[in-house]
Amino acid sequence: MNQNFYDEIKNILTTARNKVYQTANFAMVEAYWNIGKSIIEEQGGNEKAEYGTGLLKELSKQNDTGFW
Repeated sequence: MNQNFYDEIKNILTTARNKVYQTANFAMVEAYWNIGKSIIEEQGGNEKAEYGTGLLKELSKQNDTGFW
């Protein structure tokens, strides 16, 4: 097999794989940003929750699907 042909195919696959990683990483960053935004909105716009509200603790209890 011609080495240049092999290298071309390998490069195509590597480029595609890198695009998938970049897309997935962007989607996860966007998801975490939206989660943070939602948490702040749930706290009435405050970046820090009032002591004892336990919002994150309650949120984690709701995670019965093992989603995160």
